[in-house]
Amino acid sequence: MATDAFEEIAETFEFLDDWEDRYRHVIELGRAMEPLDEAFRVPATKVDGCASQVWLLPQIEGAGRGAEFHFRGESDAMIVRGLIAVLAALYNGLTVEEVLRVDAGGELARLGLNDHLSAQRSNGLRAMVERIRFLAGEAAAA
Repeated sequence: MATDAFEEIAETFEFLDDWEDRYRHVIELGRAMEPLDEAFRVPATKVDGCASQVWLLPQIEGAGRGAEFHFRGESDAMIVRGLIAVLAALYNGLTVEEVLRVDAGGELARLGLNDHLSAQRSNGLRAMVERIRFLAGEAAAA
């Protein structure tokens, strides 16, 4: 299960043979994101387990399992900001129930990210996915 926005990223990656081109594309996705206001860069939105500073702000519309999930994010590292954009493409617009069913590892593997990220970046990416799943789980239970 993937959104149209994520499918578009996956298709672009198919055309980019060189990992350096893919890396640049991820950074460009991050640059295109609207910055997260300083007021939201607080301990409550900070993601633990990332080498870089990362903040994820949930924006959930509705209630219960059918609530629509969106989030915005920010990082002090350009590649991580790009990874946030990739995760936003993967999850934004799904219901919180659908978010919980997404096989993030499988979807991200389609992009080949696991093979080219450092162990620290991979751990940070996992921490962001876990935080997104936690936020969706909380919203689904509400």
